[in-house]
Amino acid sequence: MKRNQILNCIPKSSVSLVENLIKDDNLIIKIVKIRKTKHGDFKNFRDGSSQITVNHIDNKYRFLITLIHELAHFRVNRNLMRRVKPHGIEWKKTFQLLMLPFLNNTIFPDKILSNLANYLKNPSATTDSNIELVISLSKYDPASNTVFLFDILNETLFQHNENKIYKKIGKLRKRYICEEIKTQRRYLFSPVTRVEKVNKI
Repeated sequence: MKRNQILNCIPKSSVSLVENLIKDDNLIIKIVKIRKTKHGDFKNFRDGSSQITVNHIDNKYRFLITLIHELAHFRVNRNLMRRVKPHGIEWKKTFQLLMLPFLNNTIFPDKILSNLANYLKNPSATTDSNIELVISLSKYDPASNTVFLFDILNETLFQHNENKIYKKIGKLRKRYICEEIKTQRRYLFSPVTRVEKVNKI
């Protein structure tokens, strides 16, 4: 782990708090290329060491939340001798406890802070499940030609997932039904999936 590299990826006002959390000789933290399916992950090795990976992103608020999420996995694994569910009550309580000192407006902008506090009442496996939090975090993402799926109209064509073309059909409970044009297969998408609108095929 290049300590300075990690600290450069988070808000400056959170550095001292994070420094105290990552002081462990058995913990390796790596910044990796962006993965489509996850923001970060945690692994435990037979020799007693552990590894956290976090996607390399320019949004320091999202990076910080992901890092603490994975550090909570590390704490649960280190402190408990029995197997537990990855995002069960033990992880939830640990994540809440670790995030508590960060919940102030010297670290997070007010809108992110209020949505983050609400999400932390019962944190799920990914922040992407909390639409309000995703939207508030996205305001600090680099400029992009993509939009949220919920922002486009039904019957609109869009590109996603290795340049595949889909059409937005409608909503089913909390997700959107979309049809891949080439195969005519239908899939469910999260409302906050980032997509690129297509004018014509």
